[in-house]
Amino acid sequence: MGIFNSFFGNKEGATKESNINWIPLTSLEQLATIKEESKTETIFIFKHSTRCGISSMVIKRFENLFDESMKNIKVYYLDLLNYRDVSDEVGYLFQVMHQSPQLLVIRNEVAVFNASHYDITTMKIQQYL
Repeated sequence: MGIFNSFFGNKEGATKESNINWIPLTSLEQLATIKEESKTETIFIFKHSTRCGISSMVIKRFENLFDESMKNIKVYYLDLLNYRDVSDEVGYLFQVMHQSPQLLVIRNEVAVFNASHYDITTMKIQQYL
């Protein structure tokens, strides 16, 4: 996916094969879809600031938590700088205080877990599947 090349590319500019099913979160309407999907599967929302060095490091480490068997997990990617209104609504809808970077785990229409900064990279994804 082109918008992620800067995050996952190597020094030569080639894109690393991602084990994450990144889905850009760009509209308020998608939040209804996320709630509906969460009734039957675990949904992740990764809130990322493209201007933050910590956020850039954490997103790379987060990707390394995923292996080949996890390719079907839905992970929504939210660019905080371009979609601030969506970020605000995520916080309101799922009752979490805004952080950046931040990961939310959504099940049955509620956030069952959230973490920010380096805590994201220590989570055990499998326990939420």
